Parts: sequence; C-alpha cells; structure tokens
Amino acid sequence: MKPTLLVLAAGMGSRYGGVKQIDKFGPNGECLMDYSLYDAVKAGFGKVVFIVREEIEKDVRDLFDQKLKNAGVEVEYAIQRLEEPSDVIPAGIERAKPWGTGHAVIAAAANIQTPFAVINADDYYGPEAYKILGDYLSTDLKEGQYSMVGYVLGNTLSDFGSVSRGCCQVDANGNLSEVIERTKIQRNGSGEVEYDDKTGKGILPDNTVVSMNFWGFTPDVFKRFKDRFVDFLNENAQDPKSEYFIPLPVQQMIDDKSAVVKVFENDGTWFGVTYTEDKEFVSNELKKLIAQGVYPEKLWK
Repeated sequence: MKPTLLVLAAGMGSRYGGVKQIDKFGPNGECLMDYSLYDAVKAGFGKVVFIVREEIEKDVRDLFDQKLKNAGVEVEYAIQRLEEPSDVIPAGIERAKPWGTGHAVIAAAANIQTPFAVINADDYYGPEAYKILGDYLSTDLKEGQYSMVGYVLGNTLSDFGSVSRGCCQVDANGNLSEVIERTKIQRNGSGEVEYDDKTGKGILPDNTVVSMNFWGFTPDVFKRFKDRFVDFLNENAQDPKSEYFIPLPVQQMIDDKSAVVKVFENDGTWFGVTYTEDKEFVSNELKKLIAQGVYPEKLWK
C-alpha cells in the first residue's frame, strides 16, 4: 500500500504578512507546495491530505485538486478547528488560533489509514527526502515505528530574522533520543549560530541535526497524540499562546519507550518561507534548481 502525504497548510503566517502556503514563487506561479507534491508523487506517495483552515480550503482545492488527480493521486481535506476534537477541548476557551502542529495531525485521523509523512506547506525539502521516507514508509512497519528526515542546522537559517528549530540528539543506532525546541536562532556578529530561549542563550554547532517537521508515522499515532493532548490541555488550556507541537508527544513516547524514531540525516537543500524578505531568496533558489535540471520549468503537464 502506498504511503500518504499529510500537508500542514493551516498556519496563519503572521511573520510573513500573508497566506504563504499559496503564495507564488515559481516561474509559472507555482507555490512551494507544488514542488513538494511533485516530489512526493515521483517518490510513490499515493494520497495527499491537506490540513487547512476553512477560509483557504477553496483556494487550495482550486490550486491542487486537478493537478493531483491527473497524476493519479487521491486527494482529501481536513479542517483544523480551534474547538475540535470537541470531546477533549474544554468549551469556552478564548484563543485566536488552533493548537499547533500536533493538533493539526490529530485533525487528519479520519482521513489516513496508511503509514504517512508529515510536511509543512511552506517548506522545500528536496526530492531525495521524499524518496528516502517514501521507501521507508512502504516497508512492513509496526505500531510505534516512526521516522523523520533531519537537516543540518546551518543550512536552515534565514538571513532576515531568527527561527525556531527542533534540535535533535541521535543515538548510535540512528534513532532519535531527544528533540529540544530552540527559539530565536540566528547567526550572531561572530558568525556563530546562537539561540535565546527560556533556558538562556547558547551556541549551537552548524552541523546540529534539526527537525524541519518532515516526520513519518504509522496510523496508531493519532490515538497516541490525542491521548497526550488531553494531558497537555490539563496544564495549558488557559494559556492563549500555548502550542501542542509534534516534538512534544514524540519526545514523550521516546522517553516511555512506546515508540522508536529512525532519523534519516540529510545534508541536502532545504529552504522555507518565514519572513516577507524570504520570497525573493526562495524564488531564486527555485530558478537554480530548474537550471540544474532538478525540475522542469513547467511542473505539471
């Protein structure tokens, strides 16, 4: 059975100043998602599920439905709503946006029955990453046998401001042992990579393995994420800025030994859109990849 690709496309894009998931970066008006979907189809993914907000669902459908159906890929949509799942989220919560990437994954539970990969809609991961994870997800995996593609921190920074990254420790067997969310990461005046979070300031090696939210899961993860979301809400429901990020329940499962996360380290190309100024950089990077023959100038025939 072919794996599924789950695309997290419900983000608000507050620092970008627009709906970056469907903004145009390629020479023929392609979004970054176009390149991700193209790579996923070539790597053998058989279904795409988009997690979206209601207000952009029609735009995403208009952009991708026909392209993917022409490529022989099944397409479904799931809405990430602040108040769902209603059986675990308390009524009357005052909050401006949903609960983060872990919450987004839970929203797709009814749409996915196969092993699946998770990506951000506004990130470019490169064709090799889809091939590696697609092949792995097509093997005979057991419950709790998860995976991720890890990137080199120094290749994932923005020239236009700080970023947040899940900094990873990988054990001798190539499995994830710890992921720590670091914030306000950027190069300092000495060229070193510095972070500044609630634990204080520190320096990170350029070759630190980081999670860019390219995960591989088996379908049992939906119940596991939901169960742990209940615990998260018990502690954080009244905090309007709290977010249930994917690394949180993943780390909990690593710690209690209910899951193993195989890490595929990748020193290849990654880029993404965080700030408005990133747009020109991303467009130029896509032009380079087209000139190198990685992509045709017109993706979808």
